Amino acid sequence: MRVLSGIQPSGRLHLGNYFGAIRPQIAMQQEHECFYFIATYHALTSLADRQLLEEYTREVAMGYLALGLDPERTVFYRQTDVPEVTELAWILSCVTPMGLLQRCHSFKDKIAQGITPSHGLFAYPVLQAADILIMGSHLVPVGQDQKQHIEVAQDIQAKFNLAFGSEALVRPEPYIREEVAVIPGVDGRKMSKSYDNTIELFGPEKAIRKKIMSLKTDSTPVEAPKDPGQCNVFALLRLFADPSETAEWEQRYRQGGVGYGEVKKRLFELYVEVLGPARERYEQLKQNTHEVYRILADGAARARNVANDTMRKVRQDCGLIRADAS
Repeated sequence: MRVLSGIQPSGRLHLGNYFGAIRPQIAMQQEHECFYFIATYHALTSLADRQLLEEYTREVAMGYLALGLDPERTVFYRQTDVPEVTELAWILSCVTPMGLLQRCHSFKDKIAQGITPSHGLFAYPVLQAADILIMGSHLVPVGQDQKQHIEVAQDIQAKFNLAFGSEALVRPEPYIREEVAVIPGVDGRKMSKSYDNTIELFGPEKAIRKKIMSLKTDSTPVEAPKDPGQCNVFALLRLFADPSETAEWEQRYRQGGVGYGEVKKRLFELYVEVLGPARERYEQLKQNTHEVYRILADGAARARNVANDTMRKVRQDCGLIRADAS
């Protein structure tokens, strides 16, 4: 099955990105034909800083490669290196009902967060549908809360094929990821770049330790029993620890006698143990960025081959004739 997923380069990679998306994406490349892209066009809806966009894009690429993405097995590319996606987005916008976009909760959510509304933000689902449909994707990994995005792509695919009597676009299906419990940030809220409460994957070790030691906890005394289900530190520790260690910590919480400082120190140790090899590879890639760009260029060429095949069918079915058509 062909799988497609993308990530916006709107900030530095953090633990929420890793456990919520990157780790399951890396696992899927063992069984599926995967297309993973860095959503540089999408990032423009929230980031208007050239230097930062270039920096974040490079860091996302290095992060994925360091964490185990195999560029021989997986097509890995920048969205902007496949310009055909914007052509398809325009064609799809011509068959997309306004009401469909007006019902999208992501636009409403972002406006509620104070983001200035723009056409790009409103039409975001059409470009997202183009990303999915141009690659002939069968499966798109999403959390349950993101299922609507794929339903919109399905609706747009059906509208296009019906309008032009076409079979050019494949119907995608959501691949609902096993839900990971909400990953708390240092302030106890969901870890998010917009809250500035993240623990980075590739930040300086001293800064990471400081953030982990500053994780918000309650004032329960050391000797008192504690509910591990209500502890931000435990929520992160269980993501790193094996089941037997997790069970041991859970028992100690309920018995009492464990201090949050002790748990935070162990969490930092696990962070270093689990992510240490990836962090080393990341530092190596920082010294070899031309190889990173070579991998992205190779991925773009492979992705464009697929995109061009799709667009030839789309143009033909729409009656669009290009001067270079053979």
